[in-house]
Amino acid sequence: MSHKAGFVNIIGNPNVGKSTLMNAFVGERLSIITSKAQTTRHRILGIVNGEDFQMLLSDTPGIIKPAYQMQSAMMDFVKSAFEDADVLLYLVELGEKELKDEAFFNKIRNAKIPVLLLLNKIDKGNEELLVEAVQLWQEKVPNAEVFAISALENFGVKEVFERIVALLPESPPFYPKDQLTDKPERFFVNEIIREKILMHYKKEIPYSVEIDTEEFFEEETIIRMRAVIMVERDSQKGIIIGHKGGPLKRVGVEARKDLEKFFGKQVHLELYVKVNKNWRSNQKQLRRFGYNNK
Repeated sequence: MSHKAGFVNIIGNPNVGKSTLMNAFVGERLSIITSKAQTTRHRILGIVNGEDFQMLLSDTPGIIKPAYQMQSAMMDFVKSAFEDADVLLYLVELGEKELKDEAFFNKIRNAKIPVLLLLNKIDKGNEELLVEAVQLWQEKVPNAEVFAISALENFGVKEVFERIVALLPESPPFYPKDQLTDKPERFFVNEIIREKILMHYKKEIPYSVEIDTEEFFEEETIIRMRAVIMVERDSQKGIIIGHKGGPLKRVGVEARKDLEKFFGKQVHLELYVKVNKNWRSNQKQLRRFGYNNK
């Protein structure tokens, strides 16, 4: 029996539901999801295995105009998504009219690989809006197949998944069949803690934060973790810790519950906060946190 395998890369503006779609395909919560833009900072690979196929799904950061070094590095992840894709998923939401970067948009329109344009969040509109949107995007991206979906409600996702499998090239699997992602365990610890910070803090705070899991010891019945929340300024450290340490404790409690679900065993989590001045514009620090491999 022949076997198919290929890279399926998901791109789009921030907040269009890329992470929700990725998790729906994989059947696991690999990408963090919040209502804030720029939730996804890295390129996250999710691996879906079937008897005769392996789908390598790549969730990339939302397309933005970079304001500092870290955002430039985030856009490098998006550029790399064009380079190795066998199928490109371009995600837009109902009511959206354009991609924020014209150069990326031209790349999509001139892509030599199959492009599936997924019109997401159709549960938020009516049939008239949907018909208009489908017509608009068929004209804007004539090389794409258009699908109307709701990733959150799991509507239309199965049809898109089956179409992707049909488009995958013949190839042996790239990864072992029991592997779910290319990221190490500590990466998901960092992401789950960062998700709680995105949920509970406002303004610039969540975007100035990076997580570094310094210790990860797995025993038979428990995993012991120690993670550091990095901020850029002393004032941000005070906000993260909060009055009598209450806000930080809430982050720790909620993160621990999600980590126990993710790893399927008891978790002991210690959280600390440190100031790492201007890390988002420091090449050495960006390399350390996996944003820049140059």
